[in-house]
Formats: sequence, structure tokens, C-alpha cells
Amino acid sequence: MRIATFNVENLFLRARVLNLENWTDGRAILDAHAELTNLLEQPVYGAEEKTRIILLLDRLGLLHADEGPYVLLRRNRGGLIRRNKEGMVEIVAGGRDDWIGWVELVREPINEVAIENTARVIADVNADILCVVEAESRTALREFSEMMLPRVQSQPYDNIMLIDGNDTRGIDVGLMTRAGYDIGLMRSHVGAGGRNHEVFSRDCPEYAVHTPRGEQIWCLLNHFKSKGYGRPAESDARRRAQAKLVASYYRRLRSEGKEHIVVMGDLNDTPGSAPLAPLLEETDLKEISTHPAFSTGEFSGKGTFGLGNDSQKLDHLLLSPGLFARVTGGGIFRMGAWPGSRERRWTVYPELEKPIQAASDHHALWVDID
Repeated sequence: MRIATFNVENLFLRARVLNLENWTDGRAILDAHAELTNLLEQPVYGAEEKTRIILLLDRLGLLHADEGPYVLLRRNRGGLIRRNKEGMVEIVAGGRDDWIGWVELVREPINEVAIENTARVIADVNADILCVVEAESRTALREFSEMMLPRVQSQPYDNIMLIDGNDTRGIDVGLMTRAGYDIGLMRSHVGAGGRNHEVFSRDCPEYAVHTPRGEQIWCLLNHFKSKGYGRPAESDARRRAQAKLVASYYRRLRSEGKEHIVVMGDLNDTPGSAPLAPLLEETDLKEISTHPAFSTGEFSGKGTFGLGNDSQKLDHLLLSPGLFARVTGGGIFRMGAWPGSRERRWTVYPELEKPIQAASDHHALWVDID
């Protein structure tokens, strides 16, 4: 049985700002979008809040139109902003109850070759149980499986599930399994922490997968808070809170007598980091990269992002002792990731000729279980 995790960075559509070549530019836009979203949820817009809202609208290209290059202002009912012919702009809403609407990121299609390379990675890894990170929706995941996998001479997945999470950008975690690996009990933790204080950036869905031989594999899928934007201290605290909750779910499963458990996905931090300590140091979960049978392939780094350096290990497969004892192999699949421009670090698909054609900035991570 093969289990794998792969951050596909969206399948068909992706926020335009995330496709910018310069990440610094994209980060500034995402920061402004996040701050404006929080401001617009305030019950009262005072003079200070209104001034800040106008500044952020201007920064996002929304001051004089509802559609900017990277962000849309949706106004369904009521009024937030008044623009006159002289170019003057005024916030007319007194607070959240005065209007219905939101700001959302503009999406655009992903490069077609990149989509095919994503399919090639999934086909070549050929996992029986696959965690897909940053999928738009269950229907997008199903359509991708049915449309793109046959184009690369692979069979579509038989079982597909995705529970909508907390991220408005459409980057959720989904599960795909082959025939015989049926998805049973499902439990969402999307509301952990309470309304407006959700701990999980997306969700930590819990699935029981039934194997052809009648055993159960309990899967906890994750995509932790990114380091990409926001204050580092706050991001670290958020990831640590997420790790603590996932650790508590793992302990509950163990206390219920479950022996075969895997925590997998993009945890957005490295082994040895303080935010991941509740999972990696305070439980008996084992990271697959520590197994003697684990291989990094052509490049010696254990990183699963970017150029694959050890400091870029963001994706994880954490196994309970019962599963870790059954490991026969594991590794990093890099053929869909850009190998660097100067000295190529690993072999890639012939169709991958420039960075925009990469399947993802992340590399797939897999483990074989007897």
C-alpha cells in the first residue's frame, strides 16, 4: 500500500497574485487583502477605520473601481463606498451591519503544461491513499482526476472527498483513494476554536480508510498556517496551536485503540521547529524521512519545497508506531518540480522547460506500507 501527500497549489484556477514571479509583490497584496477583510468585519467603522479602509482599497487598486488587477470588491446589498465624478471617495457604511459584501482574490487559469505535469506527478507516484493540498473543491478534484489523469495514461481515482475549509482562496485539503480503499467515517474540525477564532487555516479533516484486507488507516490531513505573510510571531503561534490540536486528535485515536494513523500534508515548517514540537516531539509519531528505507532521490536534501534544501522541508508524513513498523520504503518525488536554472539538481519531465510549467513548488512525499 502506498500513501502520499502532494501540495498541488491549485488544479485549474489559482489566485492571480500567487502567480507573480516576485513573491515580495504578492505578499504585500495578500497582507493588504487580509487586513482589509478583517477591518470590514468590524461592527463599527470609526474615522480611523474608514481612513485605513480607503488606504487599503487604494493599495489593492479598488479605490475607483470594484475590480482591481488582483482583488474584487463584491457589494451585494447596502453601500460601503461612494465615488463621485470628481474622484472623491467616501466610506458611507457605519459598520458591518450596513452592507453585504466582501473582497475576494481574482483567479486565473493555471498554465496548461503545469496542469498536465501535476497529473504526471500524481500518476507516477500512484498512491493508493493520496492527500491533496490546495485543491479548489471536491468537484474540481474529481474533474481533474477524470479529465487529466487519462491524458497521462493513468486511471482516475475511485474515491474522492474534500470538506470545505476556512480559507476563502479555495485552497483546501482533499483525499483521493484507489479501488478497494474505501472512505468510511469522516470528521471535520473546521470550527475548532469557535466562530471568528478558527484555529485551522483550512481544516484538519479526519478520515477512516478501509483497506482491501479489512484494516483501517486513520488519516489526518493538514495544511498549516503559512510563513509567507503575516507577522512571523503570530504565524508561529498559529502553527503551534494547530499542531497541539492535531496532536490531541492523534492521542484520542490512540486511546480508542486505533493503531494505524497517519498525519500528513503541508505543515509549513521544518523538523525541529518550535511550532511543530507538539507533533514531532510530544507524541510517538514518526516522520517518514527518519526511516532507514527513505530515499531523497538524485538530490541529497530532504526538502520538499523549492530547491529541496533541508531548510525547505515543509511537507510531512507522520506515522504511528504501528504503521512505521510496516514501512518498506519511502521518498521524495521531484520530477514535476523546477530543478534550478544553473545546475539542475534532479531529472524532470521533458515537458518541464521553465518554472511556470512546474507541477508545483512542492515535491510529492510517499511511503510504502506492508
